[in-house]
This record gives sequence, C-alpha cells and structure tokens, in this order.
Amino acid sequence: MREAYDVIVSPVITEKTTEQMEASLYTFVVNERANKHEIARAVEALWDVKVEDVRTMRYPGKAKRALLGRMAKNWNLGRRASYKKAVVQLVQGDEIEFYEMG
Repeated sequence: MREAYDVIVSPVITEKTTEQMEASLYTFVVNERANKHEIARAVEALWDVKVEDVRTMRYPGKAKRALLGRMAKNWNLGRRASYKKAVVQLVQGDEIEFYEMG
C-alpha cells in the first residue's frame, strides 16, 4: 500500500472544478499506477471525509515541437508528461477546504 501523499499528486483547481465542488465532486491529479481503492483511501486519510465514488481518466503525453526561428530545419522534439486524473465524489455533507477565503 502506498502512502497517501504518494497517491495524490495535486488538486485540480479550475473554473469547472470549482463549480463541481458545490456538488461534492473534487478533482485530483494522481499517481499513474494508483487504483480507485488507493485513491479513495488516500482522500479519506488526508481530509477526514467519506468517499462515495471515484472516477479515473488517463491523459497520454503529447508530442511537442519547439521551433528555433521561422525557417529552422532542426526541430527539437519533446513530449508533455502523461498523467492520470481522478474525480472523487464525497458523501452528502462532506467537503474539502483547499483554500480559505477571508
């Protein structure tokens, strides 16, 4: 079993995920090898909440080209890192505070 901090990489805070937080849906970037049970246990351990459902998505890394000038013949090829994202639904009434306002 992995440590909770090894499973959860970071929360995803965007306009869409902020709206989903009102419905107890929280999005995290997670370790690519973590399964749904490990993700649920990690969220429950870190924030002391009860997880109802976990949905996961994998995003493959894209090939990127960096041009060095307009007519460059050598293109520096690279890749974005691939990652796994999890949408965690909490039990009605539980919530996670990522940042405090005020």
